[in-house]
Amino acid sequence: MKIAIIASEGAPFLKTGGLGDVIQALPQALSELPKNEVSVILPYYGKIKYSGKWDTEFLGSFKVQLAWRREYVGMFRLKTRRKKLQVYFIDNERYFNRPGIYGYDDDGERFAFFSKAALSLMAGLGLQPDVVHCHDWQTALVPLLMKTEFAGDFGQTKSVFTIHNIEYQGKANLHFNYDVLGLDGSCDEILRFDDCTNFMKAAIVTADRVNTVSETYAQELQYPYYAHGLAGMLSSRGPAFSGITNGIDMELFNPEKSAGLAAFYNAGNMREGKLANKRALQQRLGLAVDDDVAVLAMVSRLAGHKGIDLLCYIAERLLQRRVQLVIIGTGEQKYEWFLSSLQHRYPQQASINLCFDPELANLVYAGADAYLMPSMSEPCGLSQLIAMRFGTVPVVHAVGGLNDTVEPYDETQNTGRGFTFQSYNADDFLGAIDRALGLYYDAHERWLALAEHDMRQDYSWKIPAQRYMALYKDALEG
Repeated sequence: MKIAIIASEGAPFLKTGGLGDVIQALPQALSELPKNEVSVILPYYGKIKYSGKWDTEFLGSFKVQLAWRREYVGMFRLKTRRKKLQVYFIDNERYFNRPGIYGYDDDGERFAFFSKAALSLMAGLGLQPDVVHCHDWQTALVPLLMKTEFAGDFGQTKSVFTIHNIEYQGKANLHFNYDVLGLDGSCDEILRFDDCTNFMKAAIVTADRVNTVSETYAQELQYPYYAHGLAGMLSSRGPAFSGITNGIDMELFNPEKSAGLAAFYNAGNMREGKLANKRALQQRLGLAVDDDVAVLAMVSRLAGHKGIDLLCYIAERLLQRRVQLVIIGTGEQKYEWFLSSLQHRYPQQASINLCFDPELANLVYAGADAYLMPSMSEPCGLSQLIAMRFGTVPVVHAVGGLNDTVEPYDETQNTGRGFTFQSYNADDFLGAIDRALGLYYDAHERWLALAEHDMRQDYSWKIPAQRYMALYKDALEG
């Protein structure tokens, strides 16, 4: 099958979050399946173009029509020996050579341009995919464009749209079609939602299949509490809307070779390996070096929807217990201030690191005993998967992908993967932590067995890739 994947970011070239990880790992997994040919199309951001890291070739240029004007498109391709996986870049200095990736007043125009340019690139190069798979609001106009302006080029091609986070829908004013897209007026109602242009709504209505990044999140998005206004639209798609839980890159997140670790290890020698990393973590962060204390960790954006408010609410009580708390991340100033003051008051127990340091993050995953993830909502979540890969037991709010990937520990059957709480409530969160600490201190051998069990699970993209193939085939047969 020929598959084209269009996205606004992708590791290892550039990423700002989980979407970038998916666009690195999913195309690779799909390309490894028999008879598949995968093309990935990304913006040629200045941070990629001028980094000096990537060897690309110029394929030519053309112009695309944006309403009343024409904009330059440069086509580049990554030089690679992987014939089954090709990466293309859309170049436009005005739109993509900027200090940041998102957050500009003309983001709608930038990514409408990118969507048109990506389809024009495929048409011009004769790629002719069976399926075009687009991701999040930045490429949400692609399914509509395939059925209108580009219908003559992709009449037999099916579109799949994946929602990674429904909070960000791509909204613009009602004149956006006339000012930027330049589509027929019959498209106005498709684009319109709540008195504005809504990119994501257009994709939900026009894509052949819509999915999101976990089974539970797909169910949640059909309820107004989670769907940010789009519950009815998603429910109306019936079986054409589904969920597929993400995986992680098992080689990138690998305790046997990840950068930053004090000692490499696997499930067979986990006890020695994690202890060595625990000591190194405590020493590096200035915490009391104590083999027996439970180290609780978070690697997260410090934002309300990540459950940081719950952590702040219980922090004083939590640190009355025999624990050490390690946090890495940046975010809302109020949380940064509170957590920094917490470290000042409890310097031997709390280490708050307001930074993003991948190697330190690896050491935290390897050296911590438990990983805290009290998210208010979580479409899929990768951190809990990474934590379990490193033998760190998760304590999570049972929503979205956290519910799908962290089976609650059952002490009577000695089964499960971690500890969960059901309601978004700080005392319930503390209760889940206390259950974890109870196992850690009162039945430590069982705790270690649970951590080893988590390490032995397959969190790779092999199964999700097969499920995406089934989704693509369903779209083609539909």
